[in-house]
Amino acid sequence: MTMFEEIRALTERLVAVPSVNGTAGERAVADEIEAYLRAIPYFKAHPERVMTQPLKDDPLGRRSVLALLKGGDEKQTDTILLHGHIDTVDVDDYGKLRQYAFDCAALAERLADADLPEDARRDLASGDYLFGRGACDMKGGDAVFLVLAKHLSAHPERLRGNLLLSFNPVEETLHQGIIETLPLLERLRVEEGLTYRLAINNDFICPMYAGDTTRYVYTGAVGKLLPMFYIVGRETHVAQCFEGFSPDLVAAELTHIIDRNPDFCDGYNGEYTLPPTVLKMQDLKPCYNVQTPRTACVYFNYFVHNRQLTDILAMLKNAAARALDNVLHDADARYRRYCEVAGLKYASLLEPVRVLSYRELYERARRVYGGGLDEHIDRLTDESMRAGDDMRMTSLHIVQSLCDLCGVKTPTVVVFFATPFCPHNTLKKEAPDEARVYGEIARIAAEFAAESGETVKLQQFFPSLTDSSYLKIDDDADSVAALQQNFPGYQKLYPVPLETAKALNIPAVNYGVWGKDCHKWTERIYMPYSFGKLPEFILKTIEFYLGGNETCQP
Repeated sequence: MTMFEEIRALTERLVAVPSVNGTAGERAVADEIEAYLRAIPYFKAHPERVMTQPLKDDPLGRRSVLALLKGGDEKQTDTILLHGHIDTVDVDDYGKLRQYAFDCAALAERLADADLPEDARRDLASGDYLFGRGACDMKGGDAVFLVLAKHLSAHPERLRGNLLLSFNPVEETLHQGIIETLPLLERLRVEEGLTYRLAINNDFICPMYAGDTTRYVYTGAVGKLLPMFYIVGRETHVAQCFEGFSPDLVAAELTHIIDRNPDFCDGYNGEYTLPPTVLKMQDLKPCYNVQTPRTACVYFNYFVHNRQLTDILAMLKNAAARALDNVLHDADARYRRYCEVAGLKYASLLEPVRVLSYRELYERARRVYGGGLDEHIDRLTDESMRAGDDMRMTSLHIVQSLCDLCGVKTPTVVVFFATPFCPHNTLKKEAPDEARVYGEIARIAAEFAAESGETVKLQQFFPSLTDSSYLKIDDDADSVAALQQNFPGYQKLYPVPLETAKALNIPAVNYGVWGKDCHKWTERIYMPYSFGKLPEFILKTIEFYLGGNETCQP
């Protein structure tokens, strides 16, 4: 069996294990990967080098699976980390074909008679694409790593260094697998004397426009924040509507100011993020009556390339102040017009309004509450988590409680952050060590392009969210502190070991299998590149860093 055939067969084997995020299938696919690794002769001889990292207090028993392949005389320190995620999104989008979503062969048969988009129909007919949930995102990438490790382990003496493989659950939502694996990576660094030279992720790459066949290499990861705004207005009877202050209008105005606004895009070295996008907006009134809402909230997806969180927080507070001011003056102008129409005496509705960061609210609450405020917040967090509340709502409950403690009555917006937080990183050309690695990757990619006939282009930021975010953090100390201080319930809800990640500081790149329509029912992986040429690209990289003068070719 050729390596291509091995990778295809293993991809289909992994796809056949339904590992939808948040289900026991994530544990099952980890078992499948562990079994594959333990069947390799090298790991039969060194069973202790296959390790698992269970998720803390996880009722589903999910875990990461790691394997350490030591090269040469086993005294070398240089190490390449090959990592990937093992969960998938769900299959509801497959509709009546959902029962075939994890069976690549059966799905292909059914798709032949399905109403496919023209591009997908051509790809199916070509025979070059493998369809199935997770085939591209990213079990094909996992299979490439596993098969390469199997072949390289037959001659570990050819390696002048080590390979560490890590397969992690819960990437599609909270990145919990890689986050809880960070301490193990640090422990292995110390106990095994590893020097992490590079981390390669194999998450999917895809066309950036119709007809695009470029193979993108990403030398960093976009960051993600989830800024939330808790809005306190003033309730009133609908028969005295101008006596109230509408939090809904403020939420709508915040959305108008922020949503898809390029002014909030973050750029670094010519690459720009997409602008923020609203993810949820609601008032917090629990039922119907003729009282207007008193409070509301809105939160956004916010991508980051380089901007420090301290600056972002200032921008968000400024947006909140603009929203309050706009709503206040618009309400006053409308009331003036109403008085003119109704023949009433006008009196200005303008009044003081306020914007607070969570840290500022916390300090006010601490002065009011006295001792034990942190314990009070911990109790609120625990109660909300036990109730199964959405994590963002747990943070919101904390903010609501502190506002109540402070007796907030003036129209107010509190700005804070909630789960998840994905740090941003890239190989920065102004940092000599990182510029050197960037140059090395560029040379390897250029050689591979010349030999393979592929068009390869380096980009600085993987545009989708990725576990690579947690291997190197470009935020400075002030930004890290600002995040933790303005993230209600941080230590319980999302305790990312940021200090560990900064200490590891592993240059994190993404090569990636190539395919189309990930997170769609037409998800498919392009096999000639992904199973044929990509392994050569990875082997060329391993040979550059760990091969010395001997080839690593299996």
